[in-house]
Amino acid sequence: MTDEKIFLLMIVVNFLVAAVYFLWNTVLVTTLGGKKRKEKLKDNRRTYLLRFVVMLLCPVVGPLFFFFSFLIFKLPFWMEMDLADVVFSKERVRIQMKADEERERNVVPLEEAISVNEKTRLRMVMMNVLKGDIQSSLSAIAQALNVKDSETSHYAASVLSDELNEFRINVQKMYMEIQKNPDNVECGEQMLDYMNRVLEQNIFTEIEQRRFIHMMDETGELLFRNSWESLTAKRCEAVCLRSVEAKDFERGEKWCMRLAALHPLELAAYTCKLKLYFTMRNREAFFETLEALKKADVVIDHETLELIRLFS
Repeated sequence: MTDEKIFLLMIVVNFLVAAVYFLWNTVLVTTLGGKKRKEKLKDNRRTYLLRFVVMLLCPVVGPLFFFFSFLIFKLPFWMEMDLADVVFSKERVRIQMKADEERERNVVPLEEAISVNEKTRLRMVMMNVLKGDIQSSLSAIAQALNVKDSETSHYAASVLSDELNEFRINVQKMYMEIQKNPDNVECGEQMLDYMNRVLEQNIFTEIEQRRFIHMMDETGELLFRNSWESLTAKRCEAVCLRSVEAKDFERGEKWCMRLAALHPLELAAYTCKLKLYFTMRNREAFFETLEALKKADVVIDHETLELIRLFS
């Protein structure tokens, strides 16, 4: 008899808990809450009704389940969060763009399309190149100037002219700024990176290429005097290699020495010397640098390793 009373009492208490829970969330809160609260709860009445039924069908277990679920959900919001290590930076965000399958399916190197000289394929490849990063493809676009298809050559000439004019204007602005304000290290860094990206493609005439390399050298000199820390191995290597390509060996050797002094543990400190001495046909200095590279504690890439094997 006692067990039956306990069971009945449990059922009654369970019913009262379920009823209070349902009425509180559907009637009382709706009456006491604001307008937004009322609109939000109108859509949730069916949810609370289902929970009420679950509590009736599962005495004790049902109410306890919803109670502990509520606690687990709310617990993280009660705890104070440590945001010391959280960094909000737009630079870390990488936007994943959906691939253009139709375009990617028809992509071939522009050089191959020029050699085949098929009008339809050549025009399609040219348009695909123009949709991408034009500044990194200027060398390939320049090769399309002499193709037989007049429309393709017109596209190439128009784009190349616009890009090179924009390059000249931007470089002149940055050059005037760095000359006027030599302490503007950021402008000098941007100028070297921007110029090297275009000049390494060798699309200008020899005279104009030399003029731009001279501007790179002047900017590098200002950075060297005012903030040598900004002259990374990549920037020193850029000025050095562009000078070597222009056969300005004196300037190239100067930047090779600076690169070795500022970044002695970088691979570029050795590869720039190797390219310089190879171009100068200085056999003795070339092999001395090669031996020094073998003994140096630097990480060697595949290309340099093949070079060492070739000349060893």
